Amino acid sequence: MGEHIETEVVIVGTGFSGLGMAIQLLERGRRDFVILEKATEVGGTWRDNTYPGCACDVQSHMYSFSFEQNPEWTRAFSPQPEIWDYLRGVAKKYDLYSYIRFDQEMTGARWDAEEHRWHVATKGGDEFVGRYVVNGVGALHLPQIPELKGIENFRGEKFHSADWNHDYDLRGKRVAVVGTGASAIQFIPQIAPQVRQLTVFQRTPPWVLPKPDHEMPEWSRKLFRKVPALQTAYRDLVYWMLEARAIGFNGNLSLMKVAQRLAKRNIDRSIKDPELRRRLTPDYVLGCKRVLISNDYYPALARDNVEVRTDGVAEVREHSIVDDAGVEHEVDAIIFGTGFHVIDAFEHLEIVGEGGRNLAKEWATEGMRTHLGITVAGFPNLFFLLGPNTGLGHNSVVFMVESQTRYVAEAIDLVEGSRSAALVTRPEVQDRFNTEVQRKLEKGVWTQGGCRSWYLDAQGVNRTLWPGFTWRYWLATRRVRPADFELIGTAGGK
Repeated sequence: MGEHIETEVVIVGTGFSGLGMAIQLLERGRRDFVILEKATEVGGTWRDNTYPGCACDVQSHMYSFSFEQNPEWTRAFSPQPEIWDYLRGVAKKYDLYSYIRFDQEMTGARWDAEEHRWHVATKGGDEFVGRYVVNGVGALHLPQIPELKGIENFRGEKFHSADWNHDYDLRGKRVAVVGTGASAIQFIPQIAPQVRQLTVFQRTPPWVLPKPDHEMPEWSRKLFRKVPALQTAYRDLVYWMLEARAIGFNGNLSLMKVAQRLAKRNIDRSIKDPELRRRLTPDYVLGCKRVLISNDYYPALARDNVEVRTDGVAEVREHSIVDDAGVEHEVDAIIFGTGFHVIDAFEHLEIVGEGGRNLAKEWATEGMRTHLGITVAGFPNLFFLLGPNTGLGHNSVVFMVESQTRYVAEAIDLVEGSRSAALVTRPEVQDRFNTEVQRKLEKGVWTQGGCRSWYLDAQGVNRTLWPGFTWRYWLATRRVRPADFELIGTAGGK
């Protein structure tokens, strides 16, 4: 029999979301929580992704907590080890390790209507019981591996970029990379000079803008250390620069076409071969898929030992890949740069709310629906961080996390202050929010830009991104509106 642990708040995940939530509770004097983590260390996606060249594509001074700024970032866009160090440092500073239960992967949660509590199950067979569940697992943690015909027959090495095999020496090998998303454009330039032959299988080319990365000079780091207000001012400047991009993403396609010319120049500057240039030039408006940034991706593809194939993979054999054109490519290793399960990221969780309602089943049939990306009608005292329609294409999601953790803490205060047992979102409030979000998204580049992307579900509905300025989201979540919820039960009672 597994352990049975009782607490008030069960937080799931130790990335920016889970750690941010725990700190928010501590700031309000709450100590009655546990944090469940499937791995043996904190860090979420920044712990898991250790592929060569892994770095953030949002400036570090913005991609960090506003209350825990770091003057020591060595670059404008930090590499993965620095971000992971930062998260571990935050966990240490706030003594979060004493609240974390490692090796505890949540498999599901069941709402007990009589107790007004959640029973959270974990893979190891333990049960955590709490009044509130805050799900901070995020969407970028379940690797998406395509089902390729014959892949089980492959005798060489194969792995996903999020599960990089550092023990396998790529030097002198013939390597196939499947996918050209955000991870692939970072690791391809790192491995291209080492391998004998690199064959890149590209389904749809991404738009890649130049990356305005640079080293943070020692004098600026010293200045930020001595005068924290200067770093805050710099952070504010970065925020408003990024925020301005929302204008183009949300309906002003002509602005995106100006940026597209920049991206086109980026291709032309590095790729001299007209045929390769044609293969690498997207036929959709910039922003329709995730916009990528890199200074070394196109030069890597122009190398003599690199070939870009736009024919799909027909089948995998013991030592080769056959493409749709019937050409066989001998390979020693296959690396998947195919991203993550985003739209279906919560399908593996068995979350059962009021009246036996199953969240994964409802979202699979009706699409993911929440109020503010945080609460769900029919699921009392359940909160999501970076839930549906709160991802960003233009700014830092850490800004969204901070807005959400403050909102969740205030929602918990509302329940306690009213001597209730739980709050649950009114269905009409959730419907109103979703209608408004989808109305705005219809005008955006993700819908109008002429592409299919992982932002969209099977019905072509964008369930991933927030439409518009992040300061509007901050305004929407600044105060919990009691009228949006039904308060149920009484504290300590049935």
